[in-house]
This record gives sequence, structure tokens and C-alpha cells, in this order.
Amino acid sequence: MELKTDKTEVNQSQHAIFEFLTHSSNFEELMPSSIEKFEVVENEQFNFQLSGMPEIRLKPKAQTPSEQIVLTSASDKFSFDLEINILSIEDNKSQVYLKFAGQFNSMMAMMIKSPIEKFINKLVDNLQKRYDDR
Repeated sequence: MELKTDKTEVNQSQHAIFEFLTHSSNFEELMPSSIEKFEVVENEQFNFQLSGMPEIRLKPKAQTPSEQIVLTSASDKFSFDLEINILSIEDNKSQVYLKFAGQFNSMMAMMIKSPIEKFINKLVDNLQKRYDDR
């Protein structure tokens, strides 16, 4: 299953957004209001839990400086990658989009598709709002 957000304009430089997102503690600020738990654990890994969902641990998998951050699930039961792509438009303007990719059986995919779409869209929306408010 692969899900992608629309490209969203963010009023900040590509480098600044990348730097912000490389610190796992900053993801707490981007989480939806339905967050029940958020904690940073070792090596920039973090756990979070949304209302009605299981707890998920994300850890860094790969980075392309200023352009892309790939986080991966630390669970074998719910294995997926979350790719954050940052495109430069101008000095202080970028486009950001997220891509979620995981292998799930069709029943699981049906159950999680809508909540995952809402989740990744909310992360991008909250990132945009973070810099619009400045």
C-alpha cells in the first residue's frame, strides 16, 4: 500500500525544514490533536500513539541532506516507511510531501488506509501552519 500527500507549500527554506525534521522530538509538535502518547527514545527513535490506534515506534532509516528523510517502523508486525520529501522553491519557500509505503494484507490495508491518510496529511498541514504562524 502506498499513500502520498499533496505537495504543500511551506514558508521556510528547504534546509531549515530538513534540520527541524531530523530531530525526532520536533514531531510531537506536528502530531494530530488525537495524540495520546509521544516519547523520544534512544537514537532519534520515537513512539507515538493516536486515539484508537496501536503504539508505533519510528526510527531513522535514511537521509538525503536537505531533500529527504525516511523513517521506518521498528515493528515487524506493522512494517512501513514514511518518506518526507522537501523541494526548494525559493530561498524561504519549499514544497513538502509525505509518502507512506508498507506491505499489508488486503483486510489490514482497508482498515488502516483512511486513518493513515488523515495522519500524514495532518503532519504536513501542521508543518505548514508552524511556519505560517511566524
